[in-house]
Amino acid sequence: MSKPNNSIDTIWFTRCPVPTATGLAYKLGWLDEEFSRDGIAVKTLQETGGDLARHHYDHELSSLIREGGNLLALPAKAQGAPTRLIGLTWIDEWQSILVRPGSGISRPEDLKGKRLALPRFREEDILHNRRGRSIARGMSLAGYKGALASAGLSLDDVRLVELAEEEKPELRNNLGNGLWKGIEALTRGEVDAVYVKGASAAEAARKAGVIVGIDLDRLPEKRFRVNNGTPRPITVHQDFLENHFDLLARFLAQTLRAAEWAKGNLPGVQQILQDETRGSADSVQEAYRDGFHLSLAPDLSEERLSLFRQQKDFQLVHGLLDRDVDIDAWIDTRPLEEAYRHLHDSYKTAA
Repeated sequence: MSKPNNSIDTIWFTRCPVPTATGLAYKLGWLDEEFSRDGIAVKTLQETGGDLARHHYDHELSSLIREGGNLLALPAKAQGAPTRLIGLTWIDEWQSILVRPGSGISRPEDLKGKRLALPRFREEDILHNRRGRSIARGMSLAGYKGALASAGLSLDDVRLVELAEEEKPELRNNLGNGLWKGIEALTRGEVDAVYVKGASAAEAARKAGVIVGIDLDRLPEKRFRVNNGTPRPITVHQDFLENHFDLLARFLAQTLRAAEWAKGNLPGVQQILQDETRGSADSVQEAYRDGFHLSLAPDLSEERLSLFRQQKDFQLVHGLLDRDVDIDAWIDTRPLEEAYRHLHDSYKTAA
């Protein structure tokens, strides 16, 4: 099934700055330990940087395991990227709608008639037909749509206000590293609410003096919380799957092991996440709550696949996909199944 291990000298992986079992396995040293005996290096695009970093977006590196937002994975597949979907995760990660203090916006129904910040498609994304890379726009639309739907409303019930293309450098650096430009527009009074996500956004909100009006993580049903990272796909190049199947299964087995470790080590998880999410200890605790560390393992359950199809349909409607994607044909369940067998065998050996 696989070529000899010496036919590959590096396994690459990439993940978003959020809680992932992959990131934990890497920081714990388990991925290096697993493959060092084969003379195979495990490297991450985030730490390596340089020209290779672009492969987080384009899926063109055949030896890459990508655990990242669906706003990049789905459009790439729609444009013909030779990837396979091998897992999905779900981590609620402080999706919020920020407002100014005293705004009176505290429930989804309060958004009716309000001005909501909408980041523009980036010019380069339009030029190169890579609209999924305009992540802030896609996430904001999905966040608003879910909140409104929970109150029986739609995007027709609000006014979407497109933001300027660029912020001043000092604002970009201080308020969410450029992703959440709407925070500054909110403080200026140009909009009434802005969608944000994650530990760095929690910190940016505090710096700007704005507050959480609607905590989207508290919405009662997961279908209202579907977005770029909920669910988050794990994808691999077809070449890696066909030629290095066992390496892939072993890699996944270490991430499953890390997911099990996380269940009993919340303080250790939170410590690692400060580096992974680029947030402070307080922002990590604020952003990742409610037992998130108990369910970091990927799966391909029908529930997650159904929510993933919902997100695919959203992207198709809002111009982020070139064409429809056949989710069922994209899936390959074998690597995750084999990873569980690897993990089970290792536990038996240890016993």
